[in-house]
Amino acid sequence: MAGAMKLNKIFLACALLSLISIFHATEAAGFSVDLIHRDSLKSPSLHSSSFEHVEATVQRSFNRAKTLIRRDGNSPQEASVDIVPDAGEYLMRFSLGTPKVETLAIADTGSDLTWIQCAPCQKCFKQKAPIFDPSKSSTYKPVPCSSATCKSVRSTSCGVAKATCNYSVQYGDRSYSRGDLATETLTLGANESIPTVIIGCGHVDQGTFGAGASGIVGLGGGKESLIRQMQTSIGGKFSYCLVPINGRSSQPSKMHFGDEAVVSGAGVLTTPIVPKSPDTFYYLTLEGMSVGNKRFYLASSSDEEDEGGDVLQSEEGNIIIDSGTTLTFLPSELYNEVETAVKQQVGLKEISDPARQLNLCYLVTEDFESKIPEITAHFKGADVKLKPYNTFVRTTEKSVCFAFAESTSLGIAIYGNLAQMNYLIGYDLVKKTVSFKPTDCSQA
Repeated sequence: MAGAMKLNKIFLACALLSLISIFHATEAAGFSVDLIHRDSLKSPSLHSSSFEHVEATVQRSFNRAKTLIRRDGNSPQEASVDIVPDAGEYLMRFSLGTPKVETLAIADTGSDLTWIQCAPCQKCFKQKAPIFDPSKSSTYKPVPCSSATCKSVRSTSCGVAKATCNYSVQYGDRSYSRGDLATETLTLGANESIPTVIIGCGHVDQGTFGAGASGIVGLGGGKESLIRQMQTSIGGKFSYCLVPINGRSSQPSKMHFGDEAVVSGAGVLTTPIVPKSPDTFYYLTLEGMSVGNKRFYLASSSDEEDEGGDVLQSEEGNIIIDSGTTLTFLPSELYNEVETAVKQQVGLKEISDPARQLNLCYLVTEDFESKIPEITAHFKGADVKLKPYNTFVRTTEKSVCFAFAESTSLGIAIYGNLAQMNYLIGYDLVKKTVSFKPTDCSQA
């Protein structure tokens, strides 16, 4: 049962990756982050049942995908931070204010505005960290309603008194946060302080937020995101490397900022970031997928298949790379082709998913892993080859399921975090590229 043992080590890699970030400040060249899996020994969000956790992870992945796809439309009221906040994917440890108050918040590349719960809490969800009290901070400054900042940040409005700028964000699962827009000093670790960061100070916050977090840290591409606000100091560069972990491991993943985030050397694959609206998301171009040596193209709706074998042109910016979605979601036609090819090449008897969430599942056998074909994601200029732990998830002691799903929208697809594991993935917002480098993330 060697294959089963390997898959047993793999399955937690697909679980929701709520992580604690421990920052180590360096010189101006940049700084690095330890990302701790939410189910690790260092996480405040341990779960009693690993497989129940996987089931919840998959369900949240579907919920989040629906929300992100809905946000990809042109409705301006949905062009802000509609992520699914249920326990989140990563937690970031940082401090706010002067004197500093340490807290944890969900870090997300699919979100822009950073907000936390603040006193007085009129209607707040439970959190383990102390509630931030802005009245005790000498560096907290409410954003005036008449300011350019208030007018430029999305989802803001002015109250009856028209003094302080208000924000209101609504999430896909009906969770929400409302409060005051402000600027504050944010400190990463002990010494890496960033003054006048735009934040939301939430006084009315309800929904499926986990108690381990106090709010959201936006790492998206929008102008109010923390990444964009740190643009000068980090040169628009950040990267992460996600570790497939074993059980309650304390082995950290890594996130880097600035010069330390440069992805270089042998084996680097680079693809363009495509500017689209909303600018929160990091859009890439997926040209197709391969299962073994069988390739399937993802063409735009106006293209027809070339009988001569010429490569079809794909719509630019047709997929989002997202750290907050576990599964990978493909448009219907491409997904069906990939699933059919996987079935043909695995050649084992299928079973139903015990949780009734995923389409293609198998009984765990001793030689199962050896039967999984190599699957390749063909991005523009970057052919990313996936391992079994990137493509299959252990859902029970006896079942494994294909960790891809069909998108319910004809347009956008989502490249999830399970497919990103054991790749050093670098974002360069100046060059507008995302780079992939095969890496043993436990050693990165």
